[in-house]
Amino acid sequence: MCGIFAYLSYFVEKDRKYITDTLLNGLSRLEYRGYDSSGIAIAGDTEEETVIIKQVGKVSALRALVDSQDLDMSKTYSVQTSISHTRWATHGQPSPVNAHPHRSSPENEFTIVHNGIITNYKEITTLLRNKGYVFETDTDTEVAAKLLKYVFDSQRGNPISFPDLAKAVIKELEGAFAFLIKSVHYPGQIIAARRGSPLLIGIKTAESLNVDFVDVEFAESTTSVAASSINEEKAPAYAKRAQSRTFTRADGTSQPLEYFLASDPSAIIEHTRRVLYLEDEDIAHISDKGDLHIYRMRRDDGMSSIRATSRTFMLKEIYEQPESVVNTIRGRVDFSKHNVVLGGLRNYLASIRRCRRIVFCACGTSYNSCLATRAIFEELTEIPVSVELSSEFLDRKSPIFRDDVCVFVSQSGETADTILALRYCLERGALCVGVTNTVGSSISRETHCGVHINAGPEIGVASTKAYTSQYLALVMMALQLGEDRISMTDRRREIINGLRELPSLVKEVLALDESIKELSKSLYQQKSMLVLSRGFQSATCLEGALKIKELSYIHCEGIMAGELKHGPLALIDENIPVIIIMTKDAYYPKVQSALQQVQARKGKPIVICNSDDDRIDSSLPTIRIPHTVDCLQGILSIIPLQLLSYHMATLNGVDVDFPRNLAKSVTVE
Repeated sequence: MCGIFAYLSYFVEKDRKYITDTLLNGLSRLEYRGYDSSGIAIAGDTEEETVIIKQVGKVSALRALVDSQDLDMSKTYSVQTSISHTRWATHGQPSPVNAHPHRSSPENEFTIVHNGIITNYKEITTLLRNKGYVFETDTDTEVAAKLLKYVFDSQRGNPISFPDLAKAVIKELEGAFAFLIKSVHYPGQIIAARRGSPLLIGIKTAESLNVDFVDVEFAESTTSVAASSINEEKAPAYAKRAQSRTFTRADGTSQPLEYFLASDPSAIIEHTRRVLYLEDEDIAHISDKGDLHIYRMRRDDGMSSIRATSRTFMLKEIYEQPESVVNTIRGRVDFSKHNVVLGGLRNYLASIRRCRRIVFCACGTSYNSCLATRAIFEELTEIPVSVELSSEFLDRKSPIFRDDVCVFVSQSGETADTILALRYCLERGALCVGVTNTVGSSISRETHCGVHINAGPEIGVASTKAYTSQYLALVMMALQLGEDRISMTDRRREIINGLRELPSLVKEVLALDESIKELSKSLYQQKSMLVLSRGFQSATCLEGALKIKELSYIHCEGIMAGELKHGPLALIDENIPVIIIMTKDAYYPKVQSALQQVQARKGKPIVICNSDDDRIDSSLPTIRIPHTVDCLQGILSIIPLQLLSYHMATLNGVDVDFPRNLAKSVTVE
């Protein structure tokens, strides 16, 4: 729920007005996460001062409060570290004092923002109160700020580095968190740490970086500085420091740098696309020279010893699909009882079950997700289903009646054609259902009920994780609607069991990335490609072809294998690559026939098949994916095509996040 945003600048002259505007705009980008208060901590009149401003309500209220302050907005800084936060109350009522940032003392010695929950805060609070510390908020976060001051004071003047201090305190904390910490004792420095809550670092430089990764340093000792301090013992040395050269010039001198730290990419995309993602248990330290160091508390957890900077959001979003699949399912599927509950539909289930037909309206990738689930909808509900392109639906002025249910699918919830189709159906009295990824969007507000897909922010124009989450949400919708049909009990149980295994199977498919990258080297210079299949994989053909077109700028056509002999077979020769999706389901023999037709005409088939399929000619290039229940197989089979389109695009030098002529949200007809 909460959102973190920070802006740091090194050897770049920025005035206080620019700094505060950057923070407030960053918080505005995070408003979708839900919050009840917000705050910022910016540089004071000297490096050793911090100004904290907090307000209840919207970011606009915080902006008004900032504007009312008696601050010199023209004051400039060569080096500054400023942090901000939107809070969703977990401990303590929404109020200015409970809003973040929190401080260790009235002098703002340590200032902190926090996403997550510290589960052992009561025990630490008791300890610190017994030692004379006075708490001013009802939050768990203040414990971390006070503990920082306590451990720092316990050194009795002995020097301790900021990373060592942060490591010592974080070792004492239990729960989930993402932290940003600044201190008047360490001017120009910032600590970022995460455990269970996302945190990323955007990097903006005028000059190119020496390398595209940061080495991870490991703690040399497992002894806790905090525990030692509590026992009044001297703190041990913690970790060796290595000079980072990642963000310096070739001659070793510092270069102008700006950092943007945030809970998700939506807050930093306007500033930079060079992003480094922190992993769980990472502690990042940015020094007063702008050097970035990353530390880990454990050596033996199998985590990579580098953190690479990523220039593309699309690849990150493809790799987020195990997590987005979990988030779409979480709280909605009871695997022990084999039932599905979508809260947004609960009050309308009876009306939907009584309808005479279901009409899906969508565009692009969202349209393909509707096609992918149409068959399972009809099978489980025994209600006729039609799938309409929103623009075509409007052009035809298709008849809509009061006993129709119309489902409108849009990642952004702002797709112009789909909104117009929605309003057309509302005027005719149909029950309208929205399926979107954006709370508060036009479609979510104007429909009678709906489902939020919970895929998380998607920055790349080419939709990846939103497609698989839409697919899942629609499957779950069909499962819930069909729960009153006893004859479908075994089928529903089979699908729900498949949902349980899906996240781990997605990870298995992603492990094929290197082999898919190698395959892309033989395809990226092609001028045209075909993707074939049928049955449950028909929509995968269309979606895979769409990804190749929009990313690689290669003409690609998705063809239903049953239609191959009705015209498209004329395209087959030894020059055109043909990707055939042939997974083990009821349609396997028919797709196998299509494969034989392609081979008979000297075609160049590439087969996406199941890992345990021994019927595929060993001479054919294959991409082998795990097997799952037929109606979910499309979620696994689209991922190789997403990866293939990504790698072909990068080999062609295409901007994969923002393909030419395209926009993320199509808000015009």
